[in-house]
Amino acid sequence: MSVVRILRVVAVNVAVFCVLAEGLGLLLYYNETGRLFYTYGKPYEPIEARREGRLTGEGLHPYFGPTHRAGARFDIPDSMLESPPPARLTTNNFGFVALQDYPVVKTSPRQYVIGIFGGSVGVWFCQIGVSHLLDGLRRNTYFRERELVPLCFSHEGYKQPQQLLVLAYFLSIGQPLDLVVNIDGFNEVALSSLNDQHGLDISMPSVMHLDPLINLINQSTLTPEKLQSLAAIGTYQQRVNDLIARMQQTHSAAVDFVLQRLHKSALNSYRQEVSRFASLPSNAAADSVLIPTPKVRQRDKPALFEDIARGWAESSVMMQGLLRARGASYVHVLQPNQYFTTRAFTPDEGRVARSDASPFKAGAEAGYPALIRASQAGALKAVNFFSGVEVFDGERAPVYIDDCCHYTLRGNQLLAAFMARQILDSKGPWNASTAR
Repeated sequence: MSVVRILRVVAVNVAVFCVLAEGLGLLLYYNETGRLFYTYGKPYEPIEARREGRLTGEGLHPYFGPTHRAGARFDIPDSMLESPPPARLTTNNFGFVALQDYPVVKTSPRQYVIGIFGGSVGVWFCQIGVSHLLDGLRRNTYFRERELVPLCFSHEGYKQPQQLLVLAYFLSIGQPLDLVVNIDGFNEVALSSLNDQHGLDISMPSVMHLDPLINLINQSTLTPEKLQSLAAIGTYQQRVNDLIARMQQTHSAAVDFVLQRLHKSALNSYRQEVSRFASLPSNAAADSVLIPTPKVRQRDKPALFEDIARGWAESSVMMQGLLRARGASYVHVLQPNQYFTTRAFTPDEGRVARSDASPFKAGAEAGYPALIRASQAGALKAVNFFSGVEVFDGERAPVYIDDCCHYTLRGNQLLAAFMARQILDSKGPWNASTAR
């Protein structure tokens, strides 16, 4: 057989293999998403990269706790956007993801300022879900007659009383707010329980976000194991982001299939290392200039979650009191999550959304019942409170993008529609039957 003929046979076999591989990739992609690869891009959340060679893009705010440095990029995958943002999203002068620095002053009496408070779910909702919330509110004449101005006061890892402290601070410096929507619950139980495990009081900022900053401020607290873990986290983080960038650029379903598996492996390694870092003890911080409060008392598991729920509820009541004194309205939404739900997960979504290795799973499973009990008793009954734990139960499309708590575009849309319906049916100046 001549060399030319051999090359032809090889070329034909390679071409057949590529066609079959592409066909198989298309079939698997459609089976997983119900969409055609060439017309739909799966959403992937990039991991915030380190900036300018720093070990972290975070800082410590004197009142709020861990925060972003001003000017940090916030990238949303194109597949999670219905339209491009008006400008590149970065953090503002207070570290919140926003197009404006705070405080924002009203330029017209028609403007109606809506503050979105919470943790990382709130951050993503500000960018992806809030437009649907505003569309839903505009079905009511009261909102339709006003210029709705949404402002984001949510931050990754925040939990009560951080939302309360953020609200009190911005009210004190003159930030006008007409309506505050607080989306929370998950961080309170998932992160406060980690605080308790590590010896911090449940009222302190999240140990997962605070401890690395203490390590940097007082490097004597940073053990060799934690230093090695930080380096590994950075490596996995870069690998995940590089793979996401390649997936967003590829035009081949077969190549995407391979990249997806590599991405899943790298993301699992990243999450496991983050979880391992959180579980590693630091050296004693007796000489640190930053002194987080240790446990104010020892708690068994039932008492732990009852105390977390009590603090969560009381903080919400105080937020309402601050706003009511200024003629503003307050709405509190308990966010849905994948560890306390009756939702039926497909195998593909289940692999993405639920993990026994997640550091958040145990706290969410044990803590959500306590939150629901607290919402049905005591002072919180006087708050415009809505439980969203069942919002996703009837949805067949994927609504989770990771094994923490974050939602797809569809998930954010469903949450926004639920919130708009509940707000319009609740007490407030927009509802003539309840206006006072």
